[in-house]
Amino acid sequence: MGFPGTWMTESESVVYRVVPKCACSTIGQIMFYSDHGTFYDGDVHDATEGMHKWAMEESQPIIEANVHEHKSYAFTAVRNPYTRVLSSFFDKICGIQRNGKRYRGNLVPLLIQKYGIEVGAPEDDFAFDQIRSFRRFLLFARDTIRFRRPMDPDIHWTSMSGHISTFIHNGGSYDHIFHIENFNEGMQVVLDNIKTRKKVNLEKIPRFNESEGHGPKRAHPVEAYFDDLSMHLVREIYKRDFDLFKYDYENPGNKMPTAEIDLDEVHKKLGP
Repeated sequence: MGFPGTWMTESESVVYRVVPKCACSTIGQIMFYSDHGTFYDGDVHDATEGMHKWAMEESQPIIEANVHEHKSYAFTAVRNPYTRVLSSFFDKICGIQRNGKRYRGNLVPLLIQKYGIEVGAPEDDFAFDQIRSFRRFLLFARDTIRFRRPMDPDIHWTSMSGHISTFIHNGGSYDHIFHIENFNEGMQVVLDNIKTRKKVNLEKIPRFNESEGHGPKRAHPVEAYFDDLSMHLVREIYKRDFDLFKYDYENPGNKMPTAEIDLDEVHKKLGP
């Protein structure tokens, strides 16, 4: 199976396991900058040169050799499951994508038809009942993950532990996993442990939120979207994420982690 979702700098200074909706655009741009002294011109997910990615066939043997020998510092980042699944909804379901179209073509019409979800449109300034639609989306997300219907689950709302575990299962191990809620502190630990071709000053790095501005703005505080049933669904889908990455299930309004991540526990519970 190899190392899907793994990026590495050209200089092999650092290896990163991408977790969707966890600041991966910003992290990828920092990696690119650390080698080249400039940011990638465009969405770093589209970059086909200047860094190694598992999705590029020619990079695979280089990444594989590096990870199996643990030649470079390896890390990933996580996010509160409540804010992550909300972000997936607003970006992937409600938002217009980089190509000017809806995400995955027929996905939104399917959700409108089968789950009664509304998403609004740029023409009506995305006017719709966000809370009702989001809760219906959660049912859909749960159905894709638990029952693989009406489609297979999407990488943007599958659990973080699922993404992170493939790296361990296939022979990798992490040196660091940080919470994006404490982004600068977490990313600084990575930079302090690697040698970069170009100096990176995190205080001056912009945030690359490629999904921003292409869909509706969140109209309510996070906790307003989650009633008892929604919290139950989130618990059902992301229980392992809350437990392993130390987030507060009881209070959707508290996005901050409750403790440090125990790397040994992550390797033990997500390993083969």
